[in-house]
Amino acid sequence: MTTEAIRIRGGRIIDPYRGLDHAGEDILIVDGRFATGTEAGKRPVRIIDAQGLWVVPRIVDMHVHLREPGQTHKETIESGSRAAARGGVAVVGAMPNTTPVMDTPELVQWVQWKGDAIGLTRVWPIGAVSRDSASEELADLYRMQEAGAVAFSDDGRPVGSSRLMRAALSYSATLRTPIINHAQDPSLSAGAVVNEGPIGGKMGLAGMPEAAESVMVWRDVLLAGLTGGRLHVAHVTAPESLEALSYARSHHFLVSAEATPHHLLLSEDALQEWGYDPVTKVNPPLRTVSSRRALILAMTQGLVEVVASDHAPHHADEKARPYGDAPFGISGLETLVAGVITALVQPGHMTPLQAMALLTRGPHQALNQPYAGISPGEVADVTLIDPQKSWVVDPARFYSQGKNTPFAGHTLVGDAVYTIVGGQIVMEEGEVLHAGLSNLR
Repeated sequence: MTTEAIRIRGGRIIDPYRGLDHAGEDILIVDGRFATGTEAGKRPVRIIDAQGLWVVPRIVDMHVHLREPGQTHKETIESGSRAAARGGVAVVGAMPNTTPVMDTPELVQWVQWKGDAIGLTRVWPIGAVSRDSASEELADLYRMQEAGAVAFSDDGRPVGSSRLMRAALSYSATLRTPIINHAQDPSLSAGAVVNEGPIGGKMGLAGMPEAAESVMVWRDVLLAGLTGGRLHVAHVTAPESLEALSYARSHHFLVSAEATPHHLLLSEDALQEWGYDPVTKVNPPLRTVSSRRALILAMTQGLVEVVASDHAPHHADEKARPYGDAPFGISGLETLVAGVITALVQPGHMTPLQAMALLTRGPHQALNQPYAGISPGEVADVTLIDPQKSWVVDPARFYSQGKNTPFAGHTLVGDAVYTIVGGQIVMEEGEVLHAGLSNLR
């Protein structure tokens, strides 16, 4: 059967994979791949007018909690895939803190199969570092990688044992697959719910010092140097953590790091806006204004190469609990692209090419996954973005089951208009299309 080809006409092509930012060139997609102008043949061609839009290949959110299996009251792979498609995200890295924990090759295969069957976004499983994420015994990293895991993490729980972290990083040196750690010293962060400082103190909320993060980042960086392993630091926030990353860079260690849009856009001052509403309760917590500025500066200097949402949806009843009892996390897939543009492009901290690299080339390099961008023969994952669109965040309109966001009622700039995955349009003008469009494998 003849399938419809797609021609994207008149957009500004921002392709960090090839380091290109230019306008005017048409893009042709045939049989799920980028093609040359002669390959469409006689088949029907869908024309997309991209005037005024950015055309960005394969946006990746490498830190996403899809919750399934076991926590489907919070999110499912399908609802999370819909949220990703709406947000312009072609690939999600699925974290393993599910029920049961994704610590076996069978669960890795099942999560990937479920994502492929839904067909709205590519789901890349991230297996657990330790069995049941208990930081006591290594999981079977080799077999999970064979089953499709692109990284390993106990995210939500730090790998507290230095001995175990050393072993995991040693494995990663052989497997060439990163270990992603939730950098936090449990003995310094136990019971804490906000940043340690005057604001949290006035509210009577237990505070987490920045040292709880940076102590662990320094440990992991030194272990990466010792083992030659691949380390990725999740959701970095503290200036001292950035110093550790700088040390790793100067010593040529295989270390990468990510920041989240909420840590780039918000500080602990958001607690004064929201009061005791746990919508601001994230882990690591929102930091000081000066720490937020230091993080943005690190992004501009290339010290932090990735932005990821840390999408952590929760049921409304859970987030309605008192601040100390409510779970950590926000629903971030549908505000990821806008968060990057609002935090980094609009204020002039970064060019569009530099900012989009944080969502494209950066995650691919961190995960050691090849992709050639908009090149003939490459798989056609592409997002069209309106960089000028100003919109007010309304979580009631989220496709995610999680409506928990501190951006509710805030104005963001930039929004995905089309999401194309494997040559299939999965989101058009804000509407996610039917699931099961194609087998993404």
